[in-house]
Amino acid sequence: MCDCLVALPRATAEGRTIFAKNSDRPPDEPQRIEWLPPSRDDVPVRATYVTVAPSGADTVGAVVSRPWWLWGVEHGVNEAGVAIGNETIYTRLDPRGASPALVGMDLVRFGLQRGTTAHAALEVMTGLLERYGQGGSGHVNAERPYWSSFLIADPSEAWVLETSGRTWAAEWVGDTRAISNRTTIPAFDAEHRHPKQPVATLVDPRLDASRAVLAVEPVELDAVKAHLRSHVGNDGWTVCMHVPGVEATTASVVAELPSGPRPRAHLLLGSPCASVFVPVFVGRPLGAPVEWERFATLRPEHRDSLDELERSLLADARDDDEWNAEAWHRVEECLGSLGA
Repeated sequence: MCDCLVALPRATAEGRTIFAKNSDRPPDEPQRIEWLPPSRDDVPVRATYVTVAPSGADTVGAVVSRPWWLWGVEHGVNEAGVAIGNETIYTRLDPRGASPALVGMDLVRFGLQRGTTAHAALEVMTGLLERYGQGGSGHVNAERPYWSSFLIADPSEAWVLETSGRTWAAEWVGDTRAISNRTTIPAFDAEHRHPKQPVATLVDPRLDASRAVLAVEPVELDAVKAHLRSHVGNDGWTVCMHVPGVEATTASVVAELPSGPRPRAHLLLGSPCASVFVPVFVGRPLGAPVEWERFATLRPEHRDSLDELERSLLADARDDDEWNAEAWHRVEECLGSLGA
């Protein structure tokens, strides 16, 4: 499960793209915030299940959130201002019949590392999809394969990409767009949506809530963060997800993608309703992110202290080589004071 949304500059308060995602995964699965430095892409790359040929070009540095066991990533933002996140979707084509190949998180990482614009990342991802296909479990120690949809954004445009095996469709975004765990491109949805997928109860309430946030223009950063912390939905299948032993929101991002200045990613580990968004500038030294396991011990009763920390981090954030390390140090001190 997951929820993604984007508002392009014409629809935002500050005239810059806002991209956001809640990453819903097994509740006890840690994610790692990492910096993928730029490099020369001239040797084969071992993704989660298959080896992919090099592009022969320079990669783009990116800040990402990666489930500990995967090569691929749930979401991220690169130095060029491209942000990407994926969603589990199901179609009439059963993914259990596919051989191990690329998983959706692999495609997110390739798009971030090889794409300097949203459209370039789209071309990277669809090219790899056609060449290598999709397949393999998206969960460790469990056979749970699925297809993916993607939201791909940059400072000036965004795209939705939906897939079923090697088949795909892409749609250009106007001012705003939300996606969730279902097909949404009309023609692709009509042809490929699985008729038994319970979208009306498990998916559409979350998707409708995202659309409602985007309908209130100008879209503001605080409203998007509040949405990711909300519990709209049914039986725990909510925007901030809590389905014990099955699925939970374990990481989030809200990215600001301006035209010109450095991208800023507000990164969160753990449950959004009981954790803190940490603003970091993409391309500056990342510092030492506090580990997921620390955030996972936070509880709603810590909310007042975390809100104060989040406000102070946002007020003090500055685009220099020291800030990211300072931000994580301040988070470390706050969590220590809370016994986390």
